[in-house]
Amino acid sequence: MIELQDVGITFNPGTPDENEALRHIQLDIRQGDFITVIGSNGAGKSTLYNLIAGTLQPSYGRILLDTPDGKRDITAEKEYRRARYIGRIFQNPLLGTAGKMSLEDNMVIASRKGFKGLRISLNSALRRQFRDQLSVLGMGLENRLRDNVELFSGGQRQALTLLMAVMSRPSLLLLDEHTAALDPENAALIMNLTRKFAEEYKLTVMMVTHNMQQALDYGNRLLMMDAGEIILDLGAEEKAGLTMADIVEKFRSIKNRPLDSDQMLLD
Repeated sequence: MIELQDVGITFNPGTPDENEALRHIQLDIRQGDFITVIGSNGAGKSTLYNLIAGTLQPSYGRILLDTPDGKRDITAEKEYRRARYIGRIFQNPLLGTAGKMSLEDNMVIASRKGFKGLRISLNSALRRQFRDQLSVLGMGLENRLRDNVELFSGGQRQALTLLMAVMSRPSLLLLDEHTAALDPENAALIMNLTRKFAEEYKLTVMMVTHNMQQALDYGNRLLMMDAGEIILDLGAEEKAGLTMADIVEKFRSIKNRPLDSDQMLLD
């Protein structure tokens, strides 16, 4: 679906601050994958996401997208163009919605995504559609269409952000620690919604998490990153039955250095 061929990026090349943030990444993201991504501080997880989303351009390598006409090179394609088929949700629940706008206006914006030049009129039929979509969240937001989103809790806003991202049916949904800022109850709710939407709409998902139990419990693939490299790519069968201690031991054996589970959760 999206393939990274020998992709790398170096910041501040030729200076004392030169940093090879990603090196020779080979990654094939297949249609329907739910990939969880873990790694310690400076591993390159966010940089990888920025390259896939188009926020950054690689120093070398190619990024290819599967289309009905074959693979298309999107390496130089800008972020706003990739946003038509790549959705992204960040850790901060406030980033995915416009707080000063009403819930229904936020939903209209989400409905427009992917329909350039098409004006969507807010009418009673569309409001009924929004209520039906919002009722899936189980938060009562379907009764607050005219409330400004800034009045909602962090959990409500992140659930709304997730719903709005799913409404546009992205080819790839990037989840960047999307439950890290939430309390345990809301984090569990968002993860349940994530699984529900991924399965119901057959989404392709990548999820960066510092919660190794989440990384083990969700998805069909697990990537481990370290020092700008993907050092482990486990499929569903390899991942099944693993424990957090197993993951730490795999890291230790690959890198030949000690690491405890707390370090793996650092960013």
